[in-house]
Amino acid sequence: MSKASTITVLGAGYVGLTTGALLAHCGYKVYLIEPNKERLDVIKQGRSFFYEDGLDPVIKLALDSGDLVPTNSYEKSVPHSDVVFSCVGTPDNPDGSSNLNYVFGAAEEAAKHAKPGTIYVQKSTVPVGTGKKVEELFKKLNKKIDYVSNPEFLREGTAVYDTLYFDRVVVGGDNKSAVDAIIDIYIQLEKFRDHIAHIAGVPVGPRGDQYIGTSLNSAELIKVTANAFLALKISFANSIAVLADKAGADVVEVMDAVGADNRIGRAFLNAGRGYGGGCFPKDVSGLISSGLEHGVNLEIMQAAQAQNQAMPGYIVEKIQDAVGGQLSGKKVAVLGLAFKAGTSDVRKSPGVALANLLAKAGAIVASYDPQANEEAAADLHKDIKQANSIKDAIGNADVTVLATEWAEILEYSAVELAKHMKGTVLMDAVNQYNAVSATTAGLTYVGVGRI
Repeated sequence: MSKASTITVLGAGYVGLTTGALLAHCGYKVYLIEPNKERLDVIKQGRSFFYEDGLDPVIKLALDSGDLVPTNSYEKSVPHSDVVFSCVGTPDNPDGSSNLNYVFGAAEEAAKHAKPGTIYVQKSTVPVGTGKKVEELFKKLNKKIDYVSNPEFLREGTAVYDTLYFDRVVVGGDNKSAVDAIIDIYIQLEKFRDHIAHIAGVPVGPRGDQYIGTSLNSAELIKVTANAFLALKISFANSIAVLADKAGADVVEVMDAVGADNRIGRAFLNAGRGYGGGCFPKDVSGLISSGLEHGVNLEIMQAAQAQNQAMPGYIVEKIQDAVGGQLSGKKVAVLGLAFKAGTSDVRKSPGVALANLLAKAGAIVASYDPQANEEAAADLHKDIKQANSIKDAIGNADVTVLATEWAEILEYSAVELAKHMKGTVLMDAVNQYNAVSATTAGLTYVGVGRI
């Protein structure tokens, strides 16, 4: 096919909104389909309905130029498009498998309106074998549509930077010309990325991009495998942290030295309250489910999942020990509700889990997050009070828990913490606060796997 000029993006979540907004600055007309009216209305105002650093100015400029068109209509967008990116949600089923209703529903609706030769690109994370089923759907509808898998690797909190300065692009499919056409879109993105980075206010990144063409099934398996391996590293670090607590070692010292081995690397060997968000928990459970579907029992991933789920409870036990064995009636401040810094996302957040476990243990809990208070409200125990600042949350607290690595939280003065707290226990559930400054200020510093 000739080079694409018009693109439709299905779904305006973290992946879809970021992808659509950025491509609209690269010479493409981009239609962004979002069926949720409240979300669509916010986007039409030139901003994101979730917090993501640098994204709002990119949306606003693309909207003002007319190159980004938010809509809820397939009929007004898909027929005009050369390429359709599917970025719809894939929530968990109760058994841990991926719910693909949105994936198949979007594919069927898009196929009804797509012109012959359209390239349909699956960016949503799906189990291996999903693409073949979508291709069969297109055949049943007698539609000439080329299907490729193009899994995303962006991280929430750095989604704009990761999309602009990707370390690799994976495109899998049976039609080489379709694969090459999607790679061309990313090559076009490269030409504009420094300019877009300036608009977004994110740093300019390094070069060295890789374009990897694969079979369809391999592309689908690459994404979940990458995320599962990173989750495995986190869970491994946490299992060693529990051992370090028992053995009197410091897990940070251990992982610094282990990570210095180039074969291993330091990234994702940070012990603490565990992983959360919309990707790692879902991809681990999805990979386990996919393995069972193919007769493969991925016990190593089951162990990683169990270790991760145990960490909030383990940290609550450490807090309980630090206050003499009784949490009932103790005032505890939980700082950080987002699953990681840089985002308002609280899906499967360890910070929320910690706050709820503390409340259920009888503690009087106050929480604070710079961006996620609103999104966390529905998931928090009814007795938890949300504060509007760190100072309000820690006032007269017996214990302060650092649950998300926001700079505002990690840089908050230990002297100020000691001044406003009633007690002295500082539980660093992310192992990133300055322990020396904490102890110097008279606080009792407690980490995860730390001396």
